[in-house]
Amino acid sequence: MLVAGGPVGTGPGYGAAVAYRVVQWATGGVGRAAIGAVAAHPELELVGCWVHSADKVGLDAGTIAGLDPLGVVATDDVDALVGLRPDCVLYSPIFADPAVVRRLLAAGINVVTPVGWINPSPAERAELDELCAPTGATLHGTGIHPGGVTELLPLVLSSLSGSVTHVRAEEFSDIRTYGAPDVIRDWMLFGATPEAARGSVMLGALGAGFGQSVRLVADALGVQLDDELRAVHELAVATAPIDSPIGPIEPGLVAAQRFTWQGTVDGEPVVTAAVNWFMGEAHLDPGWTFGPEGERFEVEVTGDPGGSATFHGWHPPSIAEGLRRNPGIVATAQHCVNSVPAVCAAGPGVRTYLDLPIVTGRIAPHLRR
Repeated sequence: MLVAGGPVGTGPGYGAAVAYRVVQWATGGVGRAAIGAVAAHPELELVGCWVHSADKVGLDAGTIAGLDPLGVVATDDVDALVGLRPDCVLYSPIFADPAVVRRLLAAGINVVTPVGWINPSPAERAELDELCAPTGATLHGTGIHPGGVTELLPLVLSSLSGSVTHVRAEEFSDIRTYGAPDVIRDWMLFGATPEAARGSVMLGALGAGFGQSVRLVADALGVQLDDELRAVHELAVATAPIDSPIGPIEPGLVAAQRFTWQGTVDGEPVVTAAVNWFMGEAHLDPGWTFGPEGERFEVEVTGDPGGSATFHGWHPPSIAEGLRRNPGIVATAQHCVNSVPAVCAAGPGVRTYLDLPIVTGRIAPHLRR
């Protein structure tokens, strides 16, 4: 049941009889997974869907997501979607348009997104808080990496330690399971020459997100980092043709990349976020491998005592399965969707993991009473 002013219920999305009205913004891998997650969530209702491609306009959102029709027609009409006055927009295009996000916030619409604003700079946060104050809107950046793996899980693990000296969050993924060939080729620059890849914007572009993660962890731990983060980009090239989502990668071209961002104190690493993205493990120079643990996410806290955790299950069992439905993409979408009730119940302005209550998933439909 909805009343003027929003959903009604007994609490901020924790078993409450509410129906937060959600618009899914963009229908790439994360967006399609989010449509299904919203449809399955007992406290959410999908009421709108924005699409970039003209050939998707007029299609049912469920059809776009590979589900049965949901009765929500996709559109590229921004005014019409704002006019729906949804409680929240799940904003997941490949690249964020800050002007669109600010327009939504200025209209009093909460925004949850995996493409930025995880931990804005103090100046940007102040500006966004000022924008949101009169409208009551909340902005929350989340996801998986950056996001839960780089911030939330390390901070939870750190709660079992004292005298922390280093926190590391690291991804090891076979990028052949990532079904976005244009991004892989044109932005990540796999299949490019090493010279072209070294000159790409990726280190800085990715660093904008991972850098926010590094600084959020540092803030939570109570450490003041050196002004500049240390950023390192390493490459491996193919030694033989490698099949990939962008076609064969020929010898001498980029087939694996490592990105590392470190927050330091007097030059000593204190918080590290890193990604290892390979086109498989064969025919690489240098001969990088994932090691015996295979694809995974790792979180490690060095302290008194130290602790580490390795996460499996967010990588597909095969390339074909990953291109069909990648668990890491689904986890990103689920983290966004599960955040919606807490975000809608939060006060106005930017809200990070440090500002929200614990966010949980919901029980499967067949187990609900």
